[in-house]
Amino acid sequence: MGFYVNPPADGFAEVLANGMYVDKSKLIAYTNKVLGTSDKLTASTRPRRFGKSFAAKMLAAYYSKGADSKALFENLKIAETDYEKHLNKYDVLFIDVASFIAMSENVRDTVADIQSEVIAELKETYPGCIRENTRSLLKALMQVHASTGNKFFVVIDEWDALFREAKDDEEVQKAYIQLLRSMFKSSQTPQIFVGAYMTGILPIKKYGTQSALTDFKEYTMLEPGPLASLIGFTEDEVKNLCDANHLDFTETQKWYDGYQFDTVVMEKMSGNQETGSAKPKQHNIIQHIYCPNSIMELIERKKFGSYWTKTETYESLRDYIDLNYDGLKDALVDMLGGKRCRIDVETFQNDMTSIGSRDDIFTLLVHLGYLAYDSNRKEVFIPNEEVRGEFIRAVKEGKRQEFEELASGRGYSDILFLPRPTSRKPALLIELKWDKSVEKAITQIVDKQYREILKKFDYEGKVLLIGINYSTKTGKHTCKIEG
Repeated sequence: MGFYVNPPADGFAEVLANGMYVDKSKLIAYTNKVLGTSDKLTASTRPRRFGKSFAAKMLAAYYSKGADSKALFENLKIAETDYEKHLNKYDVLFIDVASFIAMSENVRDTVADIQSEVIAELKETYPGCIRENTRSLLKALMQVHASTGNKFFVVIDEWDALFREAKDDEEVQKAYIQLLRSMFKSSQTPQIFVGAYMTGILPIKKYGTQSALTDFKEYTMLEPGPLASLIGFTEDEVKNLCDANHLDFTETQKWYDGYQFDTVVMEKMSGNQETGSAKPKQHNIIQHIYCPNSIMELIERKKFGSYWTKTETYESLRDYIDLNYDGLKDALVDMLGGKRCRIDVETFQNDMTSIGSRDDIFTLLVHLGYLAYDSNRKEVFIPNEEVRGEFIRAVKEGKRQEFEELASGRGYSDILFLPRPTSRKPALLIELKWDKSVEKAITQIVDKQYREILKKFDYEGKVLLIGINYSTKTGKHTCKIEG
């Protein structure tokens, strides 16, 4: 057993030890169902503090040959199935990407570190199986399989950490995607892997309209599929926790309810009594989901308040609001009043930088947990009081002065409007004056090289220079525009 190869069950044992574990072991029933099939690669993404790492530790503890974990599972829901069939029967790779980033001297070393560290443990676990000069993780796994016939179950926790921590480094991102593609999108994948489970906040990176790893079954905050009840705490689970801890469930709903998934349920119906046949009936239910961290903090502190949002970066939320990109701030103010906003989620490229529209930002906020999504009506909305309070604070405190930070040349333009990347409209550089002249305003734009600001946005299109002057004597504005 090791850190990355066939880890022990210590991580999951620690989760159970606090006595507050809400049983999500039905995830194992799902992974057992798809084990060794064409659906064996699973990616489940959700916001911070929604139990991603708990799920990863549970699966590693269940499948790993390096663990003796029967005692951990025999009293959980999975024990109602034939769970011992796969219990501690597989070689497991456990890769915590965020941990590798933290240990790397430079984030650019992360991909190389993952391969070298895991290969080193594989050599210790399977002596003589891996050639000395092997640098590729896939090749190392192929050599182990060729020597032993063993197949691996892979757990990758925080798969998207590199896309968040090195969001502007395309070279690192491409190297990382290439590593994952080599493992999970090759002709060797069925031979080497019996299954895989990836967690993260962001869905798998898209290039155009296609996922970078098309063989993965993805379950997200937009489309949770059969894992909807496993993304967070269900309403019944929260009711039981409130009853056990003498908490007001109605108030708990107000503060923390709001993430809702349209879930398909198959209900077995009585059939022909002579043949004993039964036809399943399909119907939809709305699955209410709560953030586990918020509920656990409520239980511990016995006080309603904002807990989950303090674990996410507040500044990034405020930045998006301050920019008011395509009327985003105005739409959020409407949502604070209870309104919803219809969006198109398909254009989002599943990263933090390829933002091309207001809808992309809203879609990102859904994955971050700041907005909830109604898949039937294609609308986003603020889910609950906890998140609403965070938005109110962000709107009130927004004070960024974008163009002081971005100014170039010898001064600062008063206002800059940039068109969307797909628009043919020009950029606008605006200088405001009072009791001067519009000619002086235009001259200042030219003399102080305000056009240099545009280089920071890689903008090379047409620019209109606009001078506006207000006369305190006449109470009138004058304007001049130059191309």
